[in-house]
Amino acid sequence: MTEFWLISAPGEKTCQQTWDKLMVATTRTNNLSTNNKFNIPDLKVGTLDVLVGLSDELAKLDSFVESVVKKVAQYMADVLEDSRDKVQENLLANGVDLITYITRFQWDMAKYPIKQSLKNISEIISKQVTQIDNDLKARASAYNNLKGNLQNLERKNAGSLLTRSLADIVKKEDFVLDSEYLITLLVVVPKTNYADWQKTYETLAEMVVPRSTNLLFEDQDSGLFSVTLFRKAIDDFRHKAREQKFIVRDFQYNEEEMKADKEEMTRLSTDKKKQFVRPRLCVFNAGRFHLCRYGLPVNFQAMLLQPNKKNMKKLREVLYDLYKHLDSSAAAIIDSAVDIPGLNLSQQEYYPYVYYKIDCNLLDFK
Repeated sequence: MTEFWLISAPGEKTCQQTWDKLMVATTRTNNLSTNNKFNIPDLKVGTLDVLVGLSDELAKLDSFVESVVKKVAQYMADVLEDSRDKVQENLLANGVDLITYITRFQWDMAKYPIKQSLKNISEIISKQVTQIDNDLKARASAYNNLKGNLQNLERKNAGSLLTRSLADIVKKEDFVLDSEYLITLLVVVPKTNYADWQKTYETLAEMVVPRSTNLLFEDQDSGLFSVTLFRKAIDDFRHKAREQKFIVRDFQYNEEEMKADKEEMTRLSTDKKKQFVRPRLCVFNAGRFHLCRYGLPVNFQAMLLQPNKKNMKKLREVLYDLYKHLDSSAAAIIDSAVDIPGLNLSQQEYYPYVYYKIDCNLLDFK
């Protein structure tokens, strides 16, 4: 698991001083976390009322984006099948792994122009993620159809000799072809009945060609034998063979059909592999724009912390000591079940600084 804490706090005299204080408190003496500045441009914030009104919408959008990203990861795992251990290395954002993307995050000015309002930017993100979600549904449906068709063909090429495809077993030279009078049949014989077959097959019907049987293939239970006889004896031979527990397969050698089946198998397998395309991962950050907690004008430093797993509790205490002066009511709020109108924060995630947890572990497979 790779967990990050995205926090922001108002600048001291400068934002750099806020950063320096955090570094001293968390890294230079006690190695509580690995920190990076998180670069957020000067957004068109608007009024406090606008920010509060937008907060619920951003929370819904955040949940939606997270669900789509996890679906993308699940799709990747489904497509990789037996190579699921390689999923993480193929989950890329803008061509790099997620940790690199987050720690070196740069706002995409072209896609999300900062001259637009936060509401417009959130709508742009919503439309893009909705399109990704729709594309993913279409791709997943196509993949499942391909997978189903391929499995049906694979089933035909496996299993009992009574039901499986014989196209990959028999050869042209196993048959008498283009004869007006003679035909070659394929018969499934239980291994325990091999001796009976050899003794009786010539007498199961009139006009069976002597010494015409050959063992072409066998599995764990049965063998596939060829036998040649006159066409007009087929029905009688089939009936008598069944009485002896010899099953005549309904098979006619057709080179074109067999070639088409093999080509279809290859095509489906190739198309299935083509479904493995690194999907676009949309990572939606910027602390859910909880800038309103410090009022306006905006003067804050956003910081990305990767906690040392063994020292998470200590890190939380240090952060509280650093920023408790920002909100004297924070401790009381944490201990109670008070909701802050417009912010939609649970009691567990309210701190005297902006806090947003980022979990890069998108995969949780059974």
